[in-house]
Amino acid sequence: MAARGPAVSRTTGTPDVLVVGAGPTGLALALSAHHHGAGVRVVERRPQAFRPSRALITHARTLEVLRPLGVTDALLARADTAPAAALHLGNHVVEERLAELALPDTSFPHLTLVRQADVEAVFGTALEERGIRIERGTELLGVTDGADRAVAELRTPLGLEQLGCRFVAGCDGPASTVRAFTGIGWRGGPYPEEVVLADLEFDDDRATGTHVVAGRQGLVFLFPLGESATWRMLATRPAPDVPAPAFGQPGPPVERAELERLLRDAGFDDPIGEVAWSERVPLQHRLAPMFRSGRLFLAGDAAHAYSPATGQGMNAGIQDAANLGWKLAFAATSGTPPAGLRPLLDSYSAERRPVALGRLLLTHAAFWGEASTAPLPSWLRGTVAPLAAPAAPLLLHRRRLVAQGIRTISQLRVHYRGSALSVEASPRPAGWRAGDRLPDLPVAVFGRVSRLHTQLATPGVHMLLRPQAAPPVLPPLGPHVTVHRLEGLPGEGLTLVRPDGYIGLRCAEADMTALRDWLRRTATLPEQGRAQAVWDSEPGPNGPSGAASDA
Repeated sequence: MAARGPAVSRTTGTPDVLVVGAGPTGLALALSAHHHGAGVRVVERRPQAFRPSRALITHARTLEVLRPLGVTDALLARADTAPAAALHLGNHVVEERLAELALPDTSFPHLTLVRQADVEAVFGTALEERGIRIERGTELLGVTDGADRAVAELRTPLGLEQLGCRFVAGCDGPASTVRAFTGIGWRGGPYPEEVVLADLEFDDDRATGTHVVAGRQGLVFLFPLGESATWRMLATRPAPDVPAPAFGQPGPPVERAELERLLRDAGFDDPIGEVAWSERVPLQHRLAPMFRSGRLFLAGDAAHAYSPATGQGMNAGIQDAANLGWKLAFAATSGTPPAGLRPLLDSYSAERRPVALGRLLLTHAAFWGEASTAPLPSWLRGTVAPLAAPAAPLLLHRRRLVAQGIRTISQLRVHYRGSALSVEASPRPAGWRAGDRLPDLPVAVFGRVSRLHTQLATPGVHMLLRPQAAPPVLPPLGPHVTVHRLEGLPGEGLTLVRPDGYIGLRCAEADMTALRDWLRRTATLPEQGRAQAVWDSEPGPNGPSGAASDA
């Protein structure tokens, strides 16, 4: 609970977006909304950041959606982008380095290990540099959804505050206060297994890199990424028959003898020298029936809760934020009547909830294989896996096979082809499909080879055109649209790329009706009379060439 301040009540101005929760999802959403023109406030009930943090993996697609926000380089500077992993299968140890995978269409073809604490630190610094302060110790007490705004009641260190805002984004975890006020349900249930986390030191020197042990009782991971010691241990076990801590809250410590037993059963014989921290973490599989109720939205753990298998939680939340942030900003700053904003705002739940359901099924199946003590998964881990261990190096050395698995868990395969914001003009041009992630391909800019995502690493909507003798006469595009003419684009026609890197529109260059309709649907079309796009280079006799700047 937030500290109770003096009994002072005040009413403050109207930000566009109130973000409730300052974990990775809330901070990423605040960055995205701010970068696309919205006024943002971020409030967090806890007076200090949740530590030690839990997530340790950032996937390739997450790094892609963060790149336009200017934080990717800072994250990579804190990360291990070439992690070495030792997989222990019975008496066999299979070593693999998860870098330079066969993923030619992304700039991040590797597994990236980085602490959640580092992710939050990078996001927090970026927000501070943009003049946005994280208001810790501020609790949401209530929120009402009105016709023209939402009104939130906050308890701050200075007292009670009433705040009007255009939208509220609930990024406040599995026990979400925002979700409770919306009346949206929380379907699913707890797992019979739980996770044990600990930060450890060992008496003896241990080889560097990550260790994964598959045993009959579950999995044990050791990462050299502890926050209060060198090693972070993650182990699965059946949940004991004692009261469990609340989901999303700090759990009780685990006895040293139990940590040693888990390691010993996994085949780690090195004695523990120090236990700096440990806790029990109960697990659940849940999904909100919808992610929007009027002006109130849910993202991250407030909308879905997964097992830790395949490292989806933090990544899925950040990708929720990348999808929602620009939509709230465009809606708040467009001046479009509420009825005209419905396709844009409804698209968030319509796009991200099916993805969340797919992630839930993926993590549920993976966690059953990792942690269930039922006869079949126990037999597979304890008997079949050691017998198959001699073949593991041959499989792991097939880089394309490993890469396809990474492509799936990193959400590089996610698409929104059925979305109202994914429009294919008729006849559909060859090449990409609307709703697909835009691949990161080589292109030519002013005669020099570059990567496509490098050219699009700024906020806003990007229009891609192939160079031609006469550029199309474009309608007014407004301040959110950047126009590029690039060599090397597949197919013909015009492509609009959304701020989160998905293709919104594919059409023939002459189909200006489809272009206007899409811009209007996304609250991007400016009022008549605004200036058209401004190109990077002065147009010559054949029109502009190369990349273009913001309109």
